[in-house]
Amino acid sequence: MVKLAEDLRQRGIHLHSITDGIDTGTPAGRFFFNVMASLAEMERDLLRERTRAGLAAARNRGHLGGRRMTITPGQLEAARSLIAAGNSIRQTAIKLDIPRATLHRNLQSPIIV
Repeated sequence: MVKLAEDLRQRGIHLHSITDGIDTGTPAGRFFFNVMASLAEMERDLLRERTRAGLAAARNRGHLGGRRMTITPGQLEAARSLIAAGNSIRQTAIKLDIPRATLHRNLQSPIIV
């Protein structure tokens, strides 16, 4: 929005907000507009920081986030045993009634042990 206001100002066009009482054609209006834009930017940055800090804290508590597992640890262990016994991923997925892509993704996941 600030870039748009600056582009318009360079062309001799001023923003005038009736509801907010801002007129970028005056020094006070430009000042107020820039202060409000700076406050909005700061709020976005603070929100980003709080979100990242919250995600990091959750990770430190062992919460991984994301969707729930669609395959149980028991199913995954059974799948590993079947594959070790010579079954293909496709055969294993059919035997365990698990979608092949789900099984493949979970077998490759570094998070799932």
